[in-house]
Amino acid sequence: MTTAEPFSSKPVSSKSVTTDPNGEAFYSGALDRISRFMLVLALTVSAAAWWRYGWHIALGFACGSAVAYLNFHWLKRVVTALADRATQPGHTQSSQGVVLRFLLRYVLMGLAAYAIFSASPASLYGLFAGLFLPVAAIACEAAYELWVALARGT
Repeated sequence: MTTAEPFSSKPVSSKSVTTDPNGEAFYSGALDRISRFMLVLALTVSAAAWWRYGWHIALGFACGSAVAYLNFHWLKRVVTALADRATQPGHTQSSQGVVLRFLLRYVLMGLAAYAIFSASPASLYGLFAGLFLPVAAIACEAAYELWVALARGT
């Protein structure tokens, strides 16, 4: 009876990782799909909130969704600008513009919360729910990617 050696005497070689071009094309479209999920969810949930809770909550949700969508779009632009700045040293982009857009997102959220709260305190619940729109859209994207992976058998 022979026992297996605990360590292999074969030299360790690095495996080359091959990428699937179809998979890369699929995953590179994730941000666009998340943006579309955000728009569909904003319209659907706003209509459902209007029907169920009234126009105050629906308006608050729509405002929160608009702020969240702009926030997501601007954050995507800021990250892209920072990545371009890090990977392309010859290409300079205004640091003040990047920082200003980053801070403007929070000013916009604060102004929207103040305007909604001063108009109707009940609408503030809808505003806060609308600010979570990107989370719901990312969850939809994750479920979609899982469904595609299971359908492809990967």
